[in-house]
Amino acid sequence: MIQSHISDDILTSYAAGSLDEASSLLVACHLSLCPHCRARAAKAEQLGGFLLDALEETAVSPDMMANVLAHLPAPAAKVSLPELTEPRLHAVLPAPLRDYVGGDISELRWKRVAPKVHQIAIPMKDKRAQARLLRFRSGMMVPCHGHNGRELTLVLTGSLCDHTSTLFRGDVAETDERTEHQPFAGSGEDCICLAVTDAPLRFKSVFARILQPLLGI
Repeated sequence: MIQSHISDDILTSYAAGSLDEASSLLVACHLSLCPHCRARAAKAEQLGGFLLDALEETAVSPDMMANVLAHLPAPAAKVSLPELTEPRLHAVLPAPLRDYVGGDISELRWKRVAPKVHQIAIPMKDKRAQARLLRFRSGMMVPCHGHNGRELTLVLTGSLCDHTSTLFRGDVAETDERTEHQPFAGSGEDCICLAVTDAPLRFKSVFARILQPLLGI
């Protein structure tokens, strides 16, 4: 059962169509696995429609409306809200992600970036954030690091642990500049996750900083 969900502000931005493309992809994947957040997203979209209707009934000067529109973020390429039922039996990757990478796990070509670590960078038209699939061998410990921005991580196989929690399939971790941690892949199955970052990580070790340009994170 999924225990760690998308935060309200990210879900609201997704429903409004203002979330960046990479984060929208992760949210769509989580929604395909999580009935609870799918219902929340539907309510957020209904609320957005209600607010727009209310604005249309309120007298607003043309200058004020132009000023509001000028400050709105450019709409991202929103990832379609998926159906909960996966049409492909036993698929590991949610349907929105398969559409981006061209298949399921067994059909992908992974790039080895470090011992026990492979990744696939996912091209995005919207450059505000980056998305990548990461595969960690069971027991692999990520170097200790902090963040210069927001990172979203969706677990797809295995488990991802740190000093505060253990995440399983469908769980989402959200970290920011206040977070410093050293995640590791739990025992048993390898951990595959979708990670989205909008700024480079802050690695503490010199070796990790040397590898950082190769990883692109």
